[in-house]
Amino acid sequence: MAPNTKRVFYVNNVAAPVYLEILAKRPDIHVDKLENETPDAQAEPILAQAHAYQIGSSRQELVMKLQGYTPLLSRCPNLLVLSTNGAGFDTVSLADATAAGVAVVNQAGGNKEGVAEHVMAMMLTLSKRIVQSDHAMRAGAPYKRIEFMGDDVQGRTIGIIGLGHVGTRVAELCKGLFQMRVIAYDPYQTAEQLAAKGAEKAATLEEMLKVADYVSINCPHTAETRGMMGAAQFATMQKHAYFITTARGGIHDEAALAAALTAKQIAGAGLDVWEDEPPPSDHPLLHYDNVVVSPHTAGITRQSRHNIARIAAEQMLDILDGKKPPRLLNPEVWPAYRERFARILGFQPEV
Repeated sequence: MAPNTKRVFYVNNVAAPVYLEILAKRPDIHVDKLENETPDAQAEPILAQAHAYQIGSSRQELVMKLQGYTPLLSRCPNLLVLSTNGAGFDTVSLADATAAGVAVVNQAGGNKEGVAEHVMAMMLTLSKRIVQSDHAMRAGAPYKRIEFMGDDVQGRTIGIIGLGHVGTRVAELCKGLFQMRVIAYDPYQTAEQLAAKGAEKAATLEEMLKVADYVSINCPHTAETRGMMGAAQFATMQKHAYFITTARGGIHDEAALAAALTAKQIAGAGLDVWEDEPPPSDHPLLHYDNVVVSPHTAGITRQSRHNIARIAAEQMLDILDGKKPPRLLNPEVWPAYRERFARILGFQPEV
């Protein structure tokens, strides 16, 4: 193996085969694969030499010792970058990586179409009461069609929490398909920025919740957003409104949501993400007929996985060629990263 070889490793799998196909075209890059079950003695030399880790985004699918925290980073003295397999970075500690001089990047926007379409699917399924009518027909018991009267989506109001890649696409679909009014709660964007994306700016979360017929969470899970949808927020929503989340578990309080559904404070919910994934079969939220559920699959479409893998591979090549990545999650690491990069790979990355 050439002395200037750049070494990348991943655990279990990558988002799609195109990732490995792109990297394979570069003779100066070597890729190693580990499994959750790989013995430490076998993994150690790979970790010790690795420059980059293409890391899975699901905590439940990656053993703790291979997640991006200090214990792993201490085993990887030459590691320069942690690159996640999606927009989320649940398996990485930004603080630990920054302290170690390791850059963290994600693939934000790579699955925006799949996730945004999932939001729309949940919105329509809830509004048209498709699950209830499907179950009734299969059960064979007598029913009246009037029992499944739903609502039109056309012209109604959606409130979006977080107008990033996915939230913006949700806004586009809602306005374009159904001429909906879009209100966004995103304290990091100005009214002008949101207007350019087709949304009105809500000054507060409560202001948005009071008028929205649908509430969609599309923000990242951070210390700031954890628990932001709790009992008080569900009580603020309109009784005919639906709550939808395709973001991350923990942003909404599951017990508070169950209580709101029981009290009929809201009309129903669409849930793709959970505090613990997968949720146990006896989870209370799995036993409401006005709750549509999926096991964190909003972004798992063939097209989205291919797109994420392609973006991840292209960004990885840019990083290893010394370019500053466009999706850097811890920009404050750059000075320390540049010093380590030059020492480890022998040339200076971009300023």
